[in-house]
Amino acid sequence: MFKYLIVCLALCSLAYADGEWVPKTAEQIKTIRGECLTEHPLKAEQISKLKQVEFPDEPEVRQYLLCTAVKLDIFCTHEGYHADRLAKQFKMDLSEEEALQIAQGCVDNNDQKSSADEWAFRGHKCLMSSKIGERVKSYIKARQAEAAAKA
Repeated sequence: MFKYLIVCLALCSLAYADGEWVPKTAEQIKTIRGECLTEHPLKAEQISKLKQVEFPDEPEVRQYLLCTAVKLDIFCTHEGYHADRLAKQFKMDLSEEEALQIAQGCVDNNDQKSSADEWAFRGHKCLMSSKIGERVKSYIKARQAEAAAKA
């Protein structure tokens, strides 16, 4: 019996060793956003606000953001945000330690028992109002300016 337990534990550890989380590329993020927009359609006005890096606290926007966070594998509907993954994905030009400290400050254990979309939105709002959010906004606006210059 003990032999089987050891074999089972060894197989489980191998499965987890292969599954180390890796930040998503810009192309993967674009694909995920497209999938979530298909699954959770937004009105033209909401899309316009998102393009301006504004996130209205509306059910459709919250569902879209939840979908994106879950597919990026940075949010779990049972555990909430993974601060370490947030830090790796969105550290921008910050050190990973500084990004992790910011991310940890935005993570909560949902004492309010909010729905998953409200819980994810709360963490997203916190992150976007931080130094990480400032960097993300600047990055997005720079990419938009590049695209406009090419058009």
